Amino acid sequence: MTPRVSPTEQLRAEIDDLFGESDRERQLGDTLEEVARLGARLLLQTALEAEVTEFLCRNRYERRRLAKQARAGSRNGYGELTVKTTAGPVTLKRPKLRGTTDQFASRLLGKGVTRTNALESLVIAGFVRGLSVRDVEAALAEALGPGATVSKSTVSRVCQAIKEEFDAFKRRSLADVELEYLFLDGSHFKYHEAAKAEPVLVAWGITTTGKPVLLHLAPGSSESTDAWQAFLEEMVSRGLRPPLLVVSDGAPGLISACELVLATSLRQRCLIHRARNILARVPKHAQGEVKVEYWAIFDGIEAAPGTAAVAEARRRAKRFSTKWRPLFPSAVECLEDDFDHLVTYLLFPAEHWKRIRHSNFIERTFGETRRRVKVIGRLPGEQSCLSLVWAVLDRASRGWRGVEMTPSVVRRLQNLRREMFAEVVTEAPEGSEEVAA
Repeated sequence: MTPRVSPTEQLRAEIDDLFGESDRERQLGDTLEEVARLGARLLLQTALEAEVTEFLCRNRYERRRLAKQARAGSRNGYGELTVKTTAGPVTLKRPKLRGTTDQFASRLLGKGVTRTNALESLVIAGFVRGLSVRDVEAALAEALGPGATVSKSTVSRVCQAIKEEFDAFKRRSLADVELEYLFLDGSHFKYHEAAKAEPVLVAWGITTTGKPVLLHLAPGSSESTDAWQAFLEEMVSRGLRPPLLVVSDGAPGLISACELVLATSLRQRCLIHRARNILARVPKHAQGEVKVEYWAIFDGIEAAPGTAAVAEARRRAKRFSTKWRPLFPSAVECLEDDFDHLVTYLLFPAEHWKRIRHSNFIERTFGETRRRVKVIGRLPGEQSCLSLVWAVLDRASRGWRGVEMTPSVVRRLQNLRREMFAEVVTEAPEGSEEVAA
């Protein structure tokens, strides 16, 4: 028999499915807008079901005789209810009850709700204001009127469920996460009174099976060595093993922290960040041509992964330097500075090159987050900021593309790990083709 799925579980599945669509089918911005709408439905649907739980004094599928102070009656499916919002009509599942001695009436869906923007109010108040009980109550009272507010216990249920998800994310063990690639980045938000924008530090990675995973998120007073070192050490203390490759921008504090905590891992400097650094040293009229020739250093390399591919990139970089040094010497110096770490990715399987040579993917998601809070000016507190950033990244990460792991790719990665960490690793399947060195 197929198990019955609650409306809230169905909405969670819809959100997950959105991020399962390919980039060609849907742009990230469009996806996040749809997630915002579905997230609003999810919060309201959760609140509705929490009201029923409060009314019956027992959870779904909990027997009446086992629940204290249980009320007579039982759940009897759902009826559709359309709510008009500024984003268009939204359909909710209104719970039905039978066998009750008292009539159930939702305090959430009060009179006039179809003429309000209650969904937007709930999402903005909940996520942006930090998911506090007082703020959610105030927002609903403003949107629906004082007579249609949700009870404190119902609001607490909704807020507590989301808070527990975030807390569990921060505490979970990372011992079972076997990483090949680790991506690190930070983005600045205003979330402390009378303070400048401060960074939120984020780590995500790609596992040995090729799957992406969001690993860690924490505030930092700066992107200093101490801040990044504490961030990385916390992940290590929770069991995270050293990855083969760390991908990041060129922030000195981040690089120093990686060298201290993840000294055995190779390091790749983000090619997109380096391109911006170079173009900042070139007059606007020449930026287009310089940009094309910069990417020509790294694109279309046909040499085998390893020293041959690195040598080919060096030859191309030398031609770039010869051409542009007389005109833009500072741009050429920027390219040559730390060049070894611009081509580290070429040691890895060619199938992964375009995926592991930059950290810009998570930065695009950060951009969406900043756009959402721009109108607010300052988020009212550290917890509010972290809740919002985590909520966006948690959903977005489920749609991030991983990398392909063929037998030959796995064998090359195993050989790299054996060389770097002197580990005993499981051999790739017999008969698999080994990547040419």
